Amino acid sequence: MRFLASTIIAGIAALSFAAEAPTLSLPKEQAETWSKTTAATMALRYDEAFSLAKKLRSENEGAGCVLENIVRISLYDDKGDTTALLKAGPLLEKCKTENLWDALRKFEMGYVQGETGHSVKGAMTTRSAAKAFEDSKELEARAFFAIYAYYIDKSFSWVPFKSDNRDLYLATLDSASMKSDRFWPLFLTPLIWMHYDREDFSTGLKLSERGLARAPKHPVLLQIKADMLYRLKRYDEAAKIYEQSAADYLKRTGKSIRYWCSVLNLIRIENDKGNKEKAAQWRKLLDDPEFDKQERWMPGSLMDDLKKRKLL
Repeated sequence: MRFLASTIIAGIAALSFAAEAPTLSLPKEQAETWSKTTAATMALRYDEAFSLAKKLRSENEGAGCVLENIVRISLYDDKGDTTALLKAGPLLEKCKTENLWDALRKFEMGYVQGETGHSVKGAMTTRSAAKAFEDSKELEARAFFAIYAYYIDKSFSWVPFKSDNRDLYLATLDSASMKSDRFWPLFLTPLIWMHYDREDFSTGLKLSERGLARAPKHPVLLQIKADMLYRLKRYDEAAKIYEQSAADYLKRTGKSIRYWCSVLNLIRIENDKGNKEKAAQWRKLLDDPEFDKQERWMPGSLMDDLKKRKLL
């Protein structure tokens, strides 16, 4: 009888623990609001996205606060709104979150810190978030952990007998990017860059096209697609996308970060096509005080590549 009683007590305790397990789940209506916010953000309807995020915040302060700042980060990523990015950092610090929602808050904070020049602090913040996600059974939480763990395993891949679970992390992100309506852009983008890192540009291209199927003509995904085409030496296709991107961003945002990214990429695309004269024409556009103001925000890998090849 004592054994039976102990078993029953243990079972009750296990059920209690399972009920209280940290989760990213939300009540149905709140989850739908988050998914609608993601859809509005990816359709570049930022006012609508902020309105939906505020609605969620009125019902769920912590999750809504995180969502508002994910929209701000997306605004920066697309339109180069550095004010939105700089505002997101302090606001994320003040979000009242717990458990996995606090981990997601830290995950976004780590990104902001890295983008604003605090790479070491950002890495530590991201590590703290990842550890909270590590033991979760939820696909979305495991996907957030996979973003961090992939690069950790990569950095130790040279160590003998060290386990390397990068293929597992890629599979987790691939699954989550298809199944999660609310987080799919946060999973798909790093997944593409992981394949880029592996020089698997064909898969990166297919994934970018998958994203464009969900968010047609999204300007950031189009630039990512062009990056894959460039690495596949499909120079004319890459140049066409970047020329259109430069024109579109100049019209939408003026000489913003992604406008200059288009120009920088066109320099090396035309150079690699053998069209030195056209490359020089794009290079001449950089003789502009506006580029000097934005240069610190340019992707480091892109700038390093251009400088290494003496194209700047």
